[in-house]
Amino acid sequence: MIVWLNIGSLLLGLLAWTLPVVNLFQSRKNHVAFTMLSMGACAVSLSFQIFYHYHLVTIGDWSAIMDISGSVALGAAVLLIGTILLNAMTLIPKKKEAIT
Repeated sequence: MIVWLNIGSLLLGLLAWTLPVVNLFQSRKNHVAFTMLSMGACAVSLSFQIFYHYHLVTIGDWSAIMDISGSVALGAAVLLIGTILLNAMTLIPKKKEAIT
């Protein structure tokens, strides 16, 4: 069951990056909803990784924690920065359309 945390984290991370890209090519007016869904998917994805680390601490698998902590921290930073930048890119053109 715990393996699903990693799979869910990966899928939600991909969803967090896919929604802003879809939002760029859509002409709908609900761009804020897409942004909120993207940020929510990013948050849940990062939460799944925290729960997985908690599971490793609970079972005392210290070698696994030492092996994956660096890559998980890097992946979390890339996911968070990428999600913020992609969502910012989608909101800037929408803001210019609202002004004109």
